Amino acid sequence: MSTEYAKALGVRLRAIRSQQGLSLHGVEQKSQGRWKAVVVGSYERGDRAVTVQRLSELAEFYGVPVHELLPGTGAPASAHEQGGKLVLDLERLKALPVDQAGPLLRYVGSIQSQRGDWNGRVMTIRGEDLRTLGVIYEMAPSELVKMLTEWDVLNPAAARPYNDEEGDGEAGAFPGGFAEDDEV
Repeated sequence: MSTEYAKALGVRLRAIRSQQGLSLHGVEQKSQGRWKAVVVGSYERGDRAVTVQRLSELAEFYGVPVHELLPGTGAPASAHEQGGKLVLDLERLKALPVDQAGPLLRYVGSIQSQRGDWNGRVMTIRGEDLRTLGVIYEMAPSELVKMLTEWDVLNPAAARPYNDEEGDGEAGAFPGGFAEDDEV
């Protein structure tokens, strides 16, 4: 493995670890010693080559697809944008019954892959995401926000601007001016 590639791989590994809020010692603790801080640190600096098997195991530990760790693939790892967006609690979401939250879990997985966002704890969703999820769940965005708040995966304070204020101000209206019972 070239030094340049090893360093680029290390940048990806560090970004994923940082997104998850883990220090090197935090990785060692969370893995119960399976991943030594000094070893992970040397992978991140590009000082030590990582085998495909170990990279696969590390991806599994972080809960991300292997390709997200490889340089030049997927979206670049990025920080959260939280200004005015809805933040889902992914840990609470994963605890919900699949028959209830399955569509949302699949959609969140798609967003994570597109954004390269693998922190595993929270996910910001944008207005377009909210409208798409409204279509999936067959409800107005304001109703969806209420449901997510009831499921305890959405902070009620963050949801306030979306409650009954969506679209043209009519309860049950979608942004863009059509009501949920209008034919499209």
